[in-house]
Amino acid sequence: MADHAVSDDPAVQTQLDRLMALSPGRDVLGLERISELVRRLGDPHLALPPVFHVAGTNGKGSTCAYLRAALEADGRSVHVFTSPHLVRFNERIRLAGTLIDDATLARALEEVLDIGGDLNASFFEITTAAAFMLFATIPADACIIEVGLGGRLDATNVLQSPVACGIASLAIDHESFLLAPEEGVPADPLCRIAFEKAGIAKPGAPLVTQRYPGPMMATIARVAGHAGTRFMPRGESWDVAEYQGQLHYRDQEGRLELPPPRLGGAHQIANLGLAIAMLRSQDVLPVSDAALRAAPLWAQWPARMQRLEGGPLNAMLPDRTLILDGGHNPDAGQALAKALGDGGLAPEGIDLVTGMLSNKDVRGFLEPLRPLVRSIRSLPVPGHEHHGPEVFAAVAADWDVPHSAFLTIREAFADIAAVPDPHRTVLIAGTLYLAGQVLVANDQVPA
Repeated sequence: MADHAVSDDPAVQTQLDRLMALSPGRDVLGLERISELVRRLGDPHLALPPVFHVAGTNGKGSTCAYLRAALEADGRSVHVFTSPHLVRFNERIRLAGTLIDDATLARALEEVLDIGGDLNASFFEITTAAAFMLFATIPADACIIEVGLGGRLDATNVLQSPVACGIASLAIDHESFLLAPEEGVPADPLCRIAFEKAGIAKPGAPLVTQRYPGPMMATIARVAGHAGTRFMPRGESWDVAEYQGQLHYRDQEGRLELPPPRLGGAHQIANLGLAIAMLRSQDVLPVSDAALRAAPLWAQWPARMQRLEGGPLNAMLPDRTLILDGGHNPDAGQALAKALGDGGLAPEGIDLVTGMLSNKDVRGFLEPLRPLVRSIRSLPVPGHEHHGPEVFAAVAADWDVPHSAFLTIREAFADIAAVPDPHRTVLIAGTLYLAGQVLVANDQVPA
């Protein structure tokens, strides 16, 4: 799927145009091109501050947010590389705590494209190399690196010596890439996903994970064993649970009481626990208990069960609860359904506003939400290949709920406002690209 990144800065847009001309944006797995690219740049990936490397299907971005919050609460400066962005490409690269400015971004992309333009590298490989080049030259105390796709063959996996690796929630996604036939890999789809994500394991860096079904755990344990590292799964090496309004975390270092995460959804407890376990599993960069307690309240990660408050969109529906989420796969659908249903955020059901990329399973994502959905309004995802309104209309017909198609989020909100029902929650979900449009329309561009 093409990335279609755009910028309102002419210098950045010039480099993005060059990048798209060289690479059509296809997901290209393998470490050959990125290895040659960083070699030509002087191997910046070998000169990074201590690295925390995070993989997973869902939750890896939130885990990165908690890692950053804890480290910054402890007075550390942190580089962060995440993807995709919601509104501006700059969101992918944070230098010592601050989003990269346009001039620095344009220069970095230009340098990497000039030196590696003949490699037919992918969009993500070029941007990964640019981030590593900057992280190696600008002082900071730590790096947080989010895997882009998979793990074993992801461009970020050129990293050799992270201080800790983590794997968040696992589910089937990106099937055409991560489940492509290959000799010597697990045949079971879920075990194959576990195998790919566990490929980030490195000697000497603890591999901290969530709890998964037995066969997946066994797969990850084997990969960790081959890599020569400690396997630290939830439920054995660490755990976290909520009790009487407090979180109770434990590991071999002891116990810790924490406030509940500010980010919405019960699944955030697991993401927070993973981040804390990663930090406490290593001794290169010690983090105080006070900073760990601050992380649940400091962490920010837009479009993840984000309640929209203020702004033009909220003004259009002043009596409604508006929830924005970038979820787009069945695992995310289940987490949303649990958060909205069990969490009491949608006692009268939801009016769903959605748009989804064409490589995503619409019914798989929406099925967990079925008991809550009272209406569906579908939108295009401009600049990306996406499902047409007929796909959502078919789902609505099967579920016996009304469906309407609109071109913009404002049109969809105006239609909701025309049929007032203040008891229904409005959920906007289906892709992070749609979430980005919502944040722009509501004057909440990430900073």
